[in-house]
Amino acid sequence: MSKLPIKVQISALPNSPGVYQFYDIDDKILYVGKAKNLKKRVTSYFNKNHEYGKTRILVKKIANIKHIVV
Repeated sequence: MSKLPIKVQISALPNSPGVYQFYDIDDKILYVGKAKNLKKRVTSYFNKNHEYGKTRILVKKIANIKHIVV
């Protein structure tokens, strides 16, 4: 598991299309998503207030982000 802060992990994401995976502190997968622009999509989770409670809880639990460029 990466020990880097979330902001650093996000800044390292490419602007390419691909799949992103969110993991919690125990390295259990929380969410898998796809995006045309990985950096833009993942950043959107952390830059706005979410109206749905489940999304807010998800974002609070994210400890690690992995991605696959396709």
